[in-house]
Amino acid sequence: MASRTSHPVLDNRALNRATLARQLLLSRAEMSARDAVGHLLGLQAQNVKPPYFQLHARLAGFRPAELAGLMESRQVVRMVTMRSTIHTHTADDALTLRPLVQPARDREVNYFRKGLAGVDLDRLAELARAFVDTEPRTMAELREELLKEWPAADPQSLSVAARCRLPLVQVTPRGVWGRSGQVRLTTVENWLGRTAGAAQPVDDAVLRYLAAFGPASVKDMQVWAGLTRLREAFERLRPGLAVFRDGDGVELFDLPDAPRPDADTPAPPRFLPEFDNLLLSHADRTRVVAPEIKGRTWTGNQSHCTLLVDGFLAGLWKQDGNTLTVQLFEETSAGRKEEIVAEGEEMLAVMGGVQGSDGTDDSVRGSVRFASIHG
Repeated sequence: MASRTSHPVLDNRALNRATLARQLLLSRAEMSARDAVGHLLGLQAQNVKPPYFQLHARLAGFRPAELAGLMESRQVVRMVTMRSTIHTHTADDALTLRPLVQPARDREVNYFRKGLAGVDLDRLAELARAFVDTEPRTMAELREELLKEWPAADPQSLSVAARCRLPLVQVTPRGVWGRSGQVRLTTVENWLGRTAGAAQPVDDAVLRYLAAFGPASVKDMQVWAGLTRLREAFERLRPGLAVFRDGDGVELFDLPDAPRPDADTPAPPRFLPEFDNLLLSHADRTRVVAPEIKGRTWTGNQSHCTLLVDGFLAGLWKQDGNTLTVQLFEETSAGRKEEIVAEGEEMLAVMGGVQGSDGTDDSVRGSVRFASIHG
């Protein structure tokens, strides 16, 4: 086996283009929304609209009604999985990825043990499952039900324990484009009418992660999944993987036949919503985020919508009605601005909210304006 120091080096620009290709951001893919959700191993979904904007940035001809239909037909669901955050997953992944990350959810409960003194967690899971499977419940209703059994327990700790011990999904109409609804929860098995099987094999998950986010290090995947001790799986798979190094000498793994476009491949502007997984799924994010702008996409614990220019994080955006306001981190050329405007106007035509919920009426054209440089 070749020494690790002899592995080819991929600089940030090469990593950037490879990652954009896997993320369907180098060019929009001719792919169904369901297939894209599966390929990407889920869409970050703390808020309702981001999954729709994530798919618009990645898929040719995407309309919000497509993902909304998948939500209503229960082909995709919203639930807590990686990093203890809400993701939109295909039904199959909901049943197998949640068991894969369950050890992390169990560790999360341990942080709240003080507020759970005297609480039998197996009994809690049993009671909570019976309660939410009778009919979908709000977390407040579930918490009140559990307090009947353990009145001295900390209410927030009971909520965390229920969310971590059970695979709870947010039922529709929550998450459906053009509709609104309070968060109501039931178990994924009850919602899908299917029994959860074994966890997705970790080796399969590694290969899927590399297909969507590679080339990547062991630590990168651990950050994405919120799991630890994945080195053993990578070592098992090493003989069948391509191995590289980044500029700091960190070992990167990849699928041998995965796309790794030339570093000079053009990358069009892309508007990404808050919490896009592109920006959250690597330990080293310099392949997309330059070190000098690290942290500028957040205010407190609020993530901002972001703009990619030439493949890299270049600014923020926000929408007010049919107007899109862009704040760049530094000045760019007139030609680049024209590309940004064209992409922004296209997004507003489909996603701007001035048309029907199916996103097909673009008779009202949106406008894109540039604000002062974001310092």
